[in-house]
Amino acid sequence: MERVVITGIGLTAPNGNTLGEFRQALLEGRGGIQDYEIRYFGKTHAGLCNYDAQKYQTKKELRRGTRAGSIAIYCSHEAVNDSGLDWDSVDRSRVGVYIGVTEHGNVETENEVYNISKFDYDTSMWTHFHNPRTVANNPAGEVTVNMKISGPHYCLGAACAAGNTGLIQGMQMLQLQECDVALAGGISESVHTFGIFAAFNNQGALASHAESVKASRPLDKNRNGIVVSEGGCMYVLERLSDAQARGAKIYGEIVGYNINSDATDFVLPNPERQAECIVNALKKANLQPQDIDIVNLHATGTHSGDIQECSGLRKVFVDCPKTHFNATKGFIGHAMGAAGALELAGNLPAFEDGMCHACLNIDELDEECALPNLVIDAPKKLENARYILNTSFGMLGINSVVIIKKFEE
Repeated sequence: MERVVITGIGLTAPNGNTLGEFRQALLEGRGGIQDYEIRYFGKTHAGLCNYDAQKYQTKKELRRGTRAGSIAIYCSHEAVNDSGLDWDSVDRSRVGVYIGVTEHGNVETENEVYNISKFDYDTSMWTHFHNPRTVANNPAGEVTVNMKISGPHYCLGAACAAGNTGLIQGMQMLQLQECDVALAGGISESVHTFGIFAAFNNQGALASHAESVKASRPLDKNRNGIVVSEGGCMYVLERLSDAQARGAKIYGEIVGYNINSDATDFVLPNPERQAECIVNALKKANLQPQDIDIVNLHATGTHSGDIQECSGLRKVFVDCPKTHFNATKGFIGHAMGAAGALELAGNLPAFEDGMCHACLNIDELDEECALPNLVIDAPKKLENARYILNTSFGMLGINSVVIIKKFEE
């Protein structure tokens, strides 16, 4: 199989709209959670993005499309720009778009129901854009329309494991020669639907805190739930031979991956299956746990979820003195379908600067979440950073892991 590498990254997060901004915020300990109020539910906390939506779309296009599509379009353009591809000369029939999503269409449906409620539920007032807005392939499809891409596109519904899943799909399609360039990653517009806040709240899993920036606190003894966030991260993936032929900058190489299922519960994680997912990814990469330098935890901030995850990790990473652990959701909250892709991006610069960013908002570590070399108080300079392992786990027991290697000829 041909080697597949990352040559471009485009993102928007609650604390940055470029990889440079995002990375700097992580190293400086700056989160992006803020107070938020949404129709019907009321006041809460959320991670909101503040990118320039009109950079690549007109006002008319924004009105016709979706928030998810807008995020995907912004991130895809930024990724292509970052890659240095001569986009005008790229054969766009050989470009594939593979976007991981948690859910899509709830925002638009809730808004339309609210709108017709003002007209005594007269369905003649229902928008004719509803169907293209809510079909499952929408965000990826909006990217192809906007960027004139005629290759394959689809979305991968993989709950909160979706960002990694998009990357895995892009890599596989390149290796199968189904495309020559893959735009792959994950996006989420979840903060714009009141239903997700109400559901997490009724489940007892929605975070609250007197200070919004401290609401998301994975692994902390006093954590009390998830902060819902939006965001997106898209990657340009290429076969190594193609990237080298054009002298592309290479962020890293995808060397290992795995997707599996708990097959046990709707929401409660299964640490044995999560551990299996990691072990299988290591096997595909021909690596041992001791080879990994940075593990980015999924770590959502729920009480049982964090404990289950850490118990599984402790079974895999035994006697691994150079393996360091960090978590990103303390900074940005849970970006759902975008989480895995965003959190990986935040760690990739470690290949150049050698820094492992710290967790945020761990004032008192829960002993049941203790891990060796958990980076808490400040970023840590590593002796070496060659391998990053990114975990991402989702509802209905879907687990995904991606391993990225520092590029070496």
